[in-house]
Amino acid sequence: MLAEARTVGFVPSTDLARSRAFYAGTLGLEVVSEDSFALVVRTANLTVRVTLVGESYHVQPFTVLGWEVDDIHAAILDLSARDVEFVRFEGMGQDADGVWTAPNGARIGWFRDPDGNTLSLDQT
Repeated sequence: MLAEARTVGFVPSTDLARSRAFYAGTLGLEVVSEDSFALVVRTANLTVRVTLVGESYHVQPFTVLGWEVDDIHAAILDLSARDVEFVRFEGMGQDADGVWTAPNGARIGWFRDPDGNTLSLDQT
C-alpha cells in the first residue's frame, strides 16, 4: 500500500518567507501551497513540506534532504552561480568543488538552507 503512495519529506524552518526565497527562488522548486504553517514545494518525484517550527529549533548534525543528479559538478556550478555555498567537512578529502567520493563510488556534495539544514547532491 505505502510503496505506491506519494512520499512527502519534511524540512524545518524558522522563517517561511526566507525558506520560500531559497527553495523556490534559489533552488527553483515549484510552490504547491503556502500558509502560516508551511511552504509546500515539489520536485520531480517528491513533495517537500517546509514546516514552520519554533525559534528554539536546533539544527540536526546530518543531511535532511538530498537530490540525485546526473552530473554533480554541473549541478554544483549551477547552484554556486545562485550563491549557494557548498560545505567542506574536515577530514573528508573533498575535491575542489567540495565533492566527497564514498567507498561505493558515489559522489556527494553538501550545502545548507537558510536555517542551517544540511542538504545534499548525490551522483552514483
